[in-house]
Amino acid sequence: MSKNCSTFADMKTIEVVAAVIYDEQGRIFATQRGYGEWKDWWEFPGGKIEPGEERDQALKREIREELDAEIEVGELMKTINYDYPSFHLTMHCFRCTLDSAVTLKEHEAAKWLKPTELNSVRWLPADEGFIVELK
Repeated sequence: MSKNCSTFADMKTIEVVAAVIYDEQGRIFATQRGYGEWKDWWEFPGGKIEPGEERDQALKREIREELDAEIEVGELMKTINYDYPSFHLTMHCFRCTLDSAVTLKEHEAAKWLKPTELNSVRWLPADEGFIVELK
């Protein structure tokens, strides 16, 4: 069975938003998780959508909470469905730009990566397929 198979009826589903933040040079912002089961793995910043919250509102809130920053949310780039061992993830990835400086509040590290450098870090499993498309 494929990791992206839609047989998750008995699994808890978590719906999140992720910011694929670009700078003027075309680099992409990546953050390293500082907690939990996936500590030290890299991801796009973002998080869970709260009940009643629109996706763009959730993304702006999460970026404020995680990075103490403001962003402009652009178009939806991709929705990823991925089965982790204990839950199903639905992740909506949006193209974004920063409107302010960043302060890491939950992450261990962050990097601006050129598309050709995206494989230089260990991405979370749900992100890996998308990374191939971004290169």
